[in-house]
Amino acid sequence: MHPSKVDRARLTRLTDLPNIGPAGAKDLQILGIQTPADLTGKDAFELHQRLCALTGVRHDPCVIDVFLSVTSFMDGGPPLPWWSFTEQRKRKLEGATDVEIVDCH
Repeated sequence: MHPSKVDRARLTRLTDLPNIGPAGAKDLQILGIQTPADLTGKDAFELHQRLCALTGVRHDPCVIDVFLSVTSFMDGGPPLPWWSFTEQRKRKLEGATDVEIVDCH
């Protein structure tokens, strides 16, 4: 859902979260996340690593940005576009040798 349309009082489905559409909801379900509340306290980087391991596919690092957006939101942050988290991801992964960092823009 587009961040500007998110209603925190009406979070029942994963697609009610900012930046989560059907494909993102499917990725979260693969991780065992069934409701928005299941994201509270989760680590976006760990979720991405697990998703890659479970699917056998190296998912784009921009998926981390989306995961950062929803975990931040569920931990009380504002609903922001996923690209607001790109710099945070890049700083965290700077110097990492096991993760390919790409620019999603």
